[in-house]
Amino acid sequence: MAESEDIFLRAKHRTFSGLTEDAEREWSGPFCFIQAADPQLGLMKAWRDGDCDGGGDEWTEEVELTKQAVEAVNQLRPRPRFMVLCGDLVHAMPDTPFREGQERDLKVALKGTDPSIPLVFVSGNHDLGNTPTPSTVEHFCNAWGDDYFSFWVGGVLCLVLNSQLFYDASACPQLKEAQENWLEAQLSRVSSSSSSSTTTTTSSSSSSPTEPKHVLVFQHIPLYLKSPDEEDDYFNLQRTVRQNLLDRFKEAGVKAVFAGHYHRNAGGCHGGLDMVVSSAIGCQLGEDTHGVRVVVVTADRVVHRYHSLEQLRARGMDNDLKELLLA
Repeated sequence: MAESEDIFLRAKHRTFSGLTEDAEREWSGPFCFIQAADPQLGLMKAWRDGDCDGGGDEWTEEVELTKQAVEAVNQLRPRPRFMVLCGDLVHAMPDTPFREGQERDLKVALKGTDPSIPLVFVSGNHDLGNTPTPSTVEHFCNAWGDDYFSFWVGGVLCLVLNSQLFYDASACPQLKEAQENWLEAQLSRVSSSSSSSTTTTTSSSSSSPTEPKHVLVFQHIPLYLKSPDEEDDYFNLQRTVRQNLLDRFKEAGVKAVFAGHYHRNAGGCHGGLDMVVSSAIGCQLGEDTHGVRVVVVTADRVVHRYHSLEQLRARGMDNDLKELLLA
């Protein structure tokens, strides 16, 4: 890439530079990637001070933890195909003090990532505001790339979504509608490709949609924390929205949804759809430790495990995950 800053802006025009369907549509064997969430520069001190709304004036701890995550990921062999950060990149809300400094320092920490490992950014509520506006979404896109898009890796289709538009789009209904139309087109295309693959035809398949080996979704707010029928909560999507997405994802054959937001590990598997909620690089709100999730993708499975930064830096990923990559 011409400039190092481009590593933060590879998601453009609803796709991702270097990880396009043309380049990555074919299954090429097992691979791994890293799911991280909530570096959220500024939250740790704000949480200790009991001032999460107005605090956030110190973020050296989160910068150091992000650097540790980068160091650990860089050491992994084989290298991860990408690292996705599932939202709340910084703590300062849009148009508040410390926002610019937090974004700047996070980018400095992330620039240490090996250039062979693309960085994929997902928008969170602190990145866009709890009630996003066209202006806050535009700011995110100018700093980190598109707020929703698709990309391909080794025959696997990945959909990155702006979950804040599901949560509260009252100040930007047109943006919600645009994402909804885009998502419906993506899911319909996957369903169509799956159906066509089971139909015998003598015509050329060159014009048919590519059937992905798996479909994965990345967003910030989980569909649910433990059960699809749990009550509405700050940390999950509303039940009506949740059920609508669950039904559509299952219909399209989505294998797993990866999210953050909860600052604890959670999730479940229902109806063949895995809801994976990963704890944070930054501030922990439960008993987990600072870490990231190693995800191994094989022809028929998506296997994932949360690793502490300390473990990953000292010993790498667990041996049984390594063995899956050699199968």
